[in-house]
Amino acid sequence: MQPKRDYYEVLGVARDADQKTIKRAFLKLARTLHPDVNDAPDAEEKFKEVNEAYSVLSDEGKRANYDRYGDANGPMGYGGGDYADMSDFFGGGFGINDIFDSFFGGMGGSSRGAATRTRGRDMGIRLTITLEEAAAGCTKTISYNRLAPCDDCGGTGFAEGGSLRTCERCQGTGRVVEIRRSFLGQMQTQSTCPVCHGEGKVVEHPCETCGGSGRAPEKETVEVSIPAGVRSGQTISVPGKGEAGIRGDAAGDLVASIEIAQHERFDRQGDDLVCTVSVDSLQAIVGCDVEVKGILADENIVVEIAPGTQFGDHVVCHGYGMPNVSTGLRGDLICLVQIVTPTDIDPADLVDIERIVAARVLEKNHVEGSSESGEPRHKARKPRPKKKRS
Repeated sequence: MQPKRDYYEVLGVARDADQKTIKRAFLKLARTLHPDVNDAPDAEEKFKEVNEAYSVLSDEGKRANYDRYGDANGPMGYGGGDYADMSDFFGGGFGINDIFDSFFGGMGGSSRGAATRTRGRDMGIRLTITLEEAAAGCTKTISYNRLAPCDDCGGTGFAEGGSLRTCERCQGTGRVVEIRRSFLGQMQTQSTCPVCHGEGKVVEHPCETCGGSGRAPEKETVEVSIPAGVRSGQTISVPGKGEAGIRGDAAGDLVASIEIAQHERFDRQGDDLVCTVSVDSLQAIVGCDVEVKGILADENIVVEIAPGTQFGDHVVCHGYGMPNVSTGLRGDLICLVQIVTPTDIDPADLVDIERIVAARVLEKNHVEGSSESGEPRHKARKPRPKKKRS
């Protein structure tokens, strides 16, 4: 097994190169080595090598480990930075490969011809929060990969003296027509122009970094503000933080789909919260107050248990549920009562309880065994005399 090449050598940059230089070198190499634009047998392997080098050198923590120990994961095999591969973070199959496909003009696979669209696409993420965060509202900082406006050309796609002109191959239509002869006669086919990739225009003197598209892969960090009362499945849009448009066209939006993690104590039902409350059986007889920690921070709720409360009864505490995302009004907290029999009663107290129970049993038997007139409901039968044996 051959040792890996030095990452700085792979990208062709000095060891003290800044991040902008590293990014520029990576994009230039990627544009020439990507399998969609390079037919060489080893193009894919070289592209993977370049991508691996960039994933390390573009991350400050991994780069520091690599410079010091020769390994991006550090001396003990543990990662040293906050870099995360976001390729599986996007729903609907929109990942890092789609970003590269768009960067190279949509020339590969099912993206063929998609470059006629110049507005940036919306991008979607799944964002999981706790029920407490949903109740109070919160702000989440997330990092993800997207096609952002190119730093070198400011998103124009032009190098110095660059301009946009009509494609001579398709005369600005974005499509080319080919006529082929066969034994059935002439056959006419129409396809995307291979020169302008469907745009109808080509860039004179394009930016070397972005190849004239005006956008390049970038790791973006944004804050997503989540309102109080949000529910699972709701979406929150961050305008302009999706895929950048081609050569300054409008960018798409970043759309966050909210998922709320299951809570260990509360079950959400609309704007109401349901929980269980354990009550000592003796306390349930005489009634008591039980303190329950609410869903909001430092929120303690006193639940009044009425005398004679039964197992499965519920107590409603109005206004202690989830806030409504539209009105801000809170739902209710519904406490399901669970009666628990104590096992640590003092023996002396147990004697008193047994005396009370015995009296209740005697009274119950007396009531059940008496008629309305005070006479027993069922008279005891006299025993029949036994027959003498002959």
